[in-house]
Amino acid sequence: MTRVPFSFELYPPRSPASAQALQDTIDRLAAAGPDFLSVTYGAGGSTGGRSLEVLRYIRAHTDVEPLAHLTCVGNTYAGAARLIREFLDAGILSFLALRGDPPAGRAEGEPFLGDLESSAQLVQLIDRVQAERAPYEESQVPGNPGAVRVAPRRKVSIAVAAFPNGHPRSAYSSQHVDALLAKQAAGATLAITQLFFHADHYLAFVERARSAGVTIPILPGIMPITSPARLARVLELTGEELPGELSIALEVEPTAEGRRRVGVEWAADLAREVVAGGAPGVHLYAFNQHETVLDVLVRAGVLADRCLHQATK
Repeated sequence: MTRVPFSFELYPPRSPASAQALQDTIDRLAAAGPDFLSVTYGAGGSTGGRSLEVLRYIRAHTDVEPLAHLTCVGNTYAGAARLIREFLDAGILSFLALRGDPPAGRAEGEPFLGDLESSAQLVQLIDRVQAERAPYEESQVPGNPGAVRVAPRRKVSIAVAAFPNGHPRSAYSSQHVDALLAKQAAGATLAITQLFFHADHYLAFVERARSAGVTIPILPGIMPITSPARLARVLELTGEELPGELSIALEVEPTAEGRRRVGVEWAADLAREVVAGGAPGVHLYAFNQHETVLDVLVRAGVLADRCLHQATK
């Protein structure tokens, strides 16, 4: 059977107490063999410091590619460039360039952007910062003190966001496709979608994007929704329409384990359908827990049971 690529999104620990639990989750997710582990930018309004700590842990303790989220909201060119250099110095060569959300408490109409007005500009800045570095890198030759091996420096990979049902702040119906085209022209190498609740939403969006000239892979972002509260929060953040069938199933289920089962089955069905429709893989929002997302992959037929056992033991 052909392997289906998969990946996970994590967020930095919000307290020192949760850092150890996150490291355990990273170890277990890495054991399943994902293509990459992405880490969101900051937590609770913090800067990139905690994100970089998590990315460094992934780089040092696993064989999985770490992918750093970067946002441009409220940032200057100099500040963003400084942060990009810090990530590059840590060996991070994969990024997700995002515009980001307005700060909480911002008055209506109040400007919130810094020097960087779009994720396409951030894509270009990441490329430019790397281009300023030496084009070659050196590594020690084992057993030969003083000798170094010189090789061309690996080019960064830059992912961007895509919105199957449109961005909440889109001014016209096809703006999200036009924005994706601009990000591709700026140098993006991959798109990862905002969550969606029906496979047709993703598949129809990919078809529209391809017709418009988007050629980069468009990876579906899937989120297991395991409680009515999480569903309500997700809808508030994304502006997606209420998925009635899922909402009712979560509401009528009396136990937490039952609601978890509902969310896992819904996400697994979604993953199975988009892969059958040609998706290049699946990207799962893990909420810093490994059991649920690994269960989704098993039920979707992406992971074998034995892989899950190895990843969770």
